Amino acid sequence: MAIEKSPDYGVMQKLVDDLFASEEFVRRLDAVLMAEAYDLPADLLEVVQLLPPGTYNRQRLCDQINSSIAGHGWGFVYGTVE
Repeated sequence: MAIEKSPDYGVMQKLVDDLFASEEFVRRLDAVLMAEAYDLPADLLEVVQLLPPGTYNRQRLCDQINSSIAGHGWGFVYGTVE
């Protein structure tokens, strides 16, 4: 059985791009609220909700998200972020 890309592939990149469109730092709460507003699928919403509390620059947030996505083996299905 081949793994297929999700119709939501790339949505996490859009989330990150939009979070940092005008900000250098974002809070975990900002990311969670935006993820909920985007109506992300449950898997990706969980990735964002599991972020440790704190303030993130873009690289740190991407590292955290990518680590979680990779840990679940979802890189091909949902894509990673930069």
